[in-house]
Amino acid sequence: MIIANNINKCFGKLQVLKDVSLTCNKGECIALLGPNGSGKTTFIKAILGMVVCSSGFITFNGKNIKHDYKYREKIGYMPQIGRYPDNMTIGQVIALMKDVRNHTGPLDEELIEKFEIDKLSKKRMRTLSGGTRQKVSACLAFLFNPDVLILDEPTAGLDPLSSMILKDKIIAEKSKGKLILITSHVLSELDDLVTEVIFLNEGNLVFHREIEELKENTGEHKLARAIAFAMQNK
Repeated sequence: MIIANNINKCFGKLQVLKDVSLTCNKGECIALLGPNGSGKTTFIKAILGMVVCSSGFITFNGKNIKHDYKYREKIGYMPQIGRYPDNMTIGQVIALMKDVRNHTGPLDEELIEKFEIDKLSKKRMRTLSGGTRQKVSACLAFLFNPDVLILDEPTAGLDPLSSMILKDKIIAEKSKGKLILITSHVLSELDDLVTEVIFLNEGNLVFHREIEELKENTGEHKLARAIAFAMQNK
């Protein structure tokens, strides 16, 4: 579904992605991990077309994304920090996104219902807590029933119940054959979600493995311990 072919990205003299090649298939929930400055955000932005690769290319369903901008309609993106017009209400932001996207298929409003966003629809964005803002971002990411979901620190700031609701939603969407990419610094939250792990470090692809293979090779049953073992013994 998404294939990165020897992608490199430089900002001036700083090279933040170095010959990264990997394939992300539908039906997988993939953790994109690495320390700060490893290139995760740049890689995500490259997939979204927000960053143009210095060399190499990315394909989405077999088409080079440089020549097929409409592929973005099939991606739902949840940023780590959602930024919205301060004076707009939650209801206005959701209505605006519906209008901008001009989506003709069925909408997925399950999270709007489960997070009880309708009860908060008249609240202005500037008054929201970080957790509520995160809920709005989650609702918008899933709203247009995308084939691919890119979730950047999705549970950050969420209370335990809301975090569980979102995790259940992620699992349900994966079971429908969707591709899900997740970044998170809280690896314990990924144990029940991910099927594969991509690990970047200093712009290099260190490994891309199935989670079961990683655990079997390291002898560890927790993702955090498996990754630590793999890094110490690579």
